[in-house]
Amino acid sequence: MKKMKVILIFLTVLILCCGCGGNQKDKPQEKEETQKKKIGLLFDTYVIPRWQKDRDVLVSALKELGVEVNVQNANGDKERQVQQMEYFIDQKMDAIAVVAIDSESLEDEIKKAQAQGIPVLSYDRLVKNGGTDGYISFDNEKVGKLMGEAMADRLEEGSKILMICGPLEDNNVHYVEKGFLEAIQKKNIQVLDTTYVTNWDSDEVEDYLKQNMNLVEQVQGIMCGNDSLAGQTITTLAQHQLAGKIVVVGQDADLDACQRIVEGTQYMTVYKPVDELADAAAKLLIEMAQGENMEEETVLFDGTYEIPSVFLEPVAVTKENMDATVIADGFHLKEDVYLNAE
Repeated sequence: MKKMKVILIFLTVLILCCGCGGNQKDKPQEKEETQKKKIGLLFDTYVIPRWQKDRDVLVSALKELGVEVNVQNANGDKERQVQQMEYFIDQKMDAIAVVAIDSESLEDEIKKAQAQGIPVLSYDRLVKNGGTDGYISFDNEKVGKLMGEAMADRLEEGSKILMICGPLEDNNVHYVEKGFLEAIQKKNIQVLDTTYVTNWDSDEVEDYLKQNMNLVEQVQGIMCGNDSLAGQTITTLAQHQLAGKIVVVGQDADLDACQRIVEGTQYMTVYKPVDELADAAAKLLIEMAQGENMEEETVLFDGTYEIPSVFLEPVAVTKENMDATVIADGFHLKEDVYLNAE
């Protein structure tokens, strides 16, 4: 009898142990508290060196914050950018940032994304009439103002200049031009001609200058929409022994532009701390991906909607403050900037 009790107790314990083991085995693994967010980045083109830097810094900042990043480059093709936007919608991204090629070509896709709960951030270029969930950039009117002030400081009263601007499809071009024209008024500087370069294609610059050499020979300055256009301008001027004799200004603080400035063929550029822009954009994108609305630090009218916006401060750079700005911030190395300088 005693023996039977021992056996029964043993069997009961064995059954209980098996039951515990079975429950443990069948218990599903706990899921992560927060699923990894997916963020899509749409870039215009990498022909302009500035966008390569933005891409690298922005991707790094987002990955450090623990999100999955998908980057698409449209190579200046606006139809391709529309397709890439649709791809991101199909992939159910949690948020999308776009550097628009054409400020008016993504309106429908933005509405499609938002209808599926995907917020869209205009990165550095505002999408017109798109009603994006936010806009982050540098103060582009201030960029133009800095370029105009540099030109006015260097030139005499009543001097003559040419303006080689970016494409009208880029909404920033209007703001830069506005700020520039206001700044040069103090010296009554005359604009003999203005041209708008398709897709920021610097090859057009050479054709324009060669076809208008009669105007080039009359001017004391040339305003260029960015440093890539300034580079081609200076190359063409050099072919006519005019490099360094005509004041050239640009923007973006590309390495070759900084080299030209210390060498004396380009007078100034506008430095836009990309690290600051990318870090701020990364935080905004994650907040949007988590369903938070962008705080209205200020707003900008996109033609239809008031868009919550954040604007960072640009910095004028000449030979005099190159070391204290671009180099001090680590944007470029000193040995690279002064590579060809005496």
